[in-house]
Amino acid sequence: MTAPYGYLAFLALLAVPTLAALAARPRPGLGGMVVFYLAVAVNETPFIWLALLAASTALTGAQGDLTPAAALAGALVAAGLLLLARRGAKALEAVEAAMAPVPVPHRLPYGRIALGPLLRRRRSVEHVADLAYGPAGRANLLDLYRGRSGTGRAPVLVHFYGGGYNSGRKDSQSLPLLYRLAEAGWVCVSANYRLRPEAGFEDHLADVKRVIAWIKDHGPEWGADPDRIVLAGSSAGAHLAASAALTAGDPALQPGFEDADTAVAAVVGFGGYYGPYYGRGAPSSPLGLAGRDAPPFFLAHGDRDTVVPIADARRFAAGLRRASARPVVFAGLPGGHHAFDLCHSLRFDAVACAVEAFAAAVLPSP
Repeated sequence: MTAPYGYLAFLALLAVPTLAALAARPRPGLGGMVVFYLAVAVNETPFIWLALLAASTALTGAQGDLTPAAALAGALVAAGLLLLARRGAKALEAVEAAMAPVPVPHRLPYGRIALGPLLRRRRSVEHVADLAYGPAGRANLLDLYRGRSGTGRAPVLVHFYGGGYNSGRKDSQSLPLLYRLAEAGWVCVSANYRLRPEAGFEDHLADVKRVIAWIKDHGPEWGADPDRIVLAGSSAGAHLAASAALTAGDPALQPGFEDADTAVAAVVGFGGYYGPYYGRGAPSSPLGLAGRDAPPFFLAHGDRDTVVPIADARRFAAGLRRASARPVVFAGLPGGHHAFDLCHSLRFDAVACAVEAFAAAVLPSP
């Protein structure tokens, strides 16, 4: 029997991100980013890695190279991956508690979660790419998703990606949610916006408001109900969605379209950053913008997020509750890291179920 060096190398490569995902604690800064990049590789996809580990173990055993020490190491890594899966399964309980007494439907696509977490497209959904909503070229393009059998007057979800306002693109984040809602009869939009350093806070906000104005003007052509818009975002995109929703109709932030109606019916944030924009102070924080007329908010955040600590998001939710007369739902996700919305998973699909329930509870009737 020879030492299974290839198998051990695979175990080591898998053990490092698994350990990072299991042991991480909120720690903003470079260390937190390193942990995030390690953990994101396995935290939402443990079943795929378990399958690869099982196949590798079986192959090594069939070759007669599986030593007792290697088998024990493989079992320990498998146990870590199972623990990640168990933490992900707790998300449904967490969102149910956050939404109570509103019931949350248990519609999780277990096949996709286990076998195809990156398979987000659905044949029943039409994807219309690169519609222009403003004058800034590629930075002002949006993608639209709708069911092929849509009947019109559908609620709308508009999503903005994260990336610290420095990077990102419209076809990268929360796609499982966009396809899910589109298949359920929604019209969904994911939009680019201008990024730093060429653009600043007011430019980002103006782009979001242009998207809202575009939907109000052109949405009915695509079957959308402009009175039922849910503004959503991930990380910096959540900061952007919240800021835009809390400054609806502000003419100073709508250059060239000052009279446009940019109000939305609700806001959804995933792993959001809600502090000041790059040293700009409280006026650039969504919390500094909140008032009694704020729309309903649904916020979901991982309790192991090392990029934006969950304590910051809880603080924003608490401040919103004090300021606003409308519902504010906050769901802390056990074992969740930053960017938990990249693919199908026990965690994100549970959140998607809660978003549907939240929208049904707060959106006006068509």
